[in-house]
Amino acid sequence: MKVRKAQVEIILVGMVLSLLLIGVVFLKLPFFILFLSILVLSLIIITIINTDLALIILIFSMLLSPEIKLIEIPARAVVVRIDDILLIAVFFSWLAKTAINKGLGLFRKSPLNPLIGLYIGVCIISTGIGIWRAEVSPLKSFFYLLKYIEYFMLYFMVFNNIHSKKQIKIFIFCFFITCMITNSYALLTVSKMERATAPFEGVKGEPNTLGGYLIVLFALSMSLFLYSSSKSWKIFSGLLLPFIFVTMLLTYSRSTYLAFVFMYLTLILFARKGKILIVGSLILLIIILPLILPKIITGVTRRIEYTFSRGIEYKAFGKRIAIEASAASRIESWKKIFNKLKVRPFLGYGVTGVGLVDTQYPRILGETGIVGFLIFIWLLMRIFRQGIYAFNYVKDSWEKGLVLGFLAGFVGLIIHSLGANTFIIVRIMEPFWFLNAVVTSLPDLNKVS
Repeated sequence: MKVRKAQVEIILVGMVLSLLLIGVVFLKLPFFILFLSILVLSLIIITIINTDLALIILIFSMLLSPEIKLIEIPARAVVVRIDDILLIAVFFSWLAKTAINKGLGLFRKSPLNPLIGLYIGVCIISTGIGIWRAEVSPLKSFFYLLKYIEYFMLYFMVFNNIHSKKQIKIFIFCFFITCMITNSYALLTVSKMERATAPFEGVKGEPNTLGGYLIVLFALSMSLFLYSSSKSWKIFSGLLLPFIFVTMLLTYSRSTYLAFVFMYLTLILFARKGKILIVGSLILLIIILPLILPKIITGVTRRIEYTFSRGIEYKAFGKRIAIEASAASRIESWKKIFNKLKVRPFLGYGVTGVGLVDTQYPRILGETGIVGFLIFIWLLMRIFRQGIYAFNYVKDSWEKGLVLGFLAGFVGLIIHSLGANTFIIVRIMEPFWFLNAVVTSLPDLNKVS
């Protein structure tokens, strides 16, 4: 007997309601556990019925989901966000759906897959050695490794699920709506938080994290404004630009400001249309911002000047330069890791094996050694090369704008990671790897069409 799709949906919904009843009446589970369980089960059902809808839910959850503190460790807690759990649920549901329904096709080849596999392999091997030497906590390293792998799971799933250009436009629209909600929250709460931050980031917030996210979204908005032939996209992205820019300034994140400079230079360098508009907009901003937003610009100036206030002194070009403690800690991270590498240069100390390091590159060097570091740099180069290939390959102006925005945002994140663990921060990496999958899939999509 052939079971219709509607019948399957009714059966699945019935199962969820039954589990809810069992949880409430018989097991008397805590509300949060019950709510999370029903949420996961519902998303599994949605993934089986409509994977695109599940991916849209993930897009919104990337910036708009709370976190759960699992275990407390020295200097930092292991935190899992609701979207971490949802992503894993969606991934394995999609995997099962694809394996059962062979008509969907399984696992398209991606130019990034070999390097992703190599990098994950090195992370696992180096961490395994660290656990064997009793230098790495198995529980702590497991959760951090899981986070690293999550991003690649997201990339893999999105890349294999892209099948139309209309689908991509819906996804990007959802990214922009999420960005609007996030910016609205940041601007409404900045007076209380002192610096702009995303929802559910704790008492002090994480302005640097929001800054990294906004770098990517600003680049996308700017490039789609320049390239899109659609008036609605031009208006939407154009209205979003000042909204994002002001919020970015209010993060008072120096890593974000530096990343913005390089992101903007990338837009100017690679844009084949609108160069005068890009340069002119920047000049206009420099002139008018001190007049219309004097308090914010004063705050930004003081934040930058504070970098070179009293602190640790360094000698550069024959002069002594004082750098305040927070910025100096990034420099000290490099010194710390170089000293540690003298003992284990090739595979490092394993994930979490070098303790708290708030800068991306020395952290990778310390955790995975020279081998893992070189593979990571190779992966970044491959992502950039694939982006250039997609930019040259696609003919549609909207798609060119999308790829240019991704490339500029990617360059910004590379710079941002000089002052933060950018490439392991959930709220930056989930949007990044999602967009990476979309951009990487565009050449193949254009071949089919």
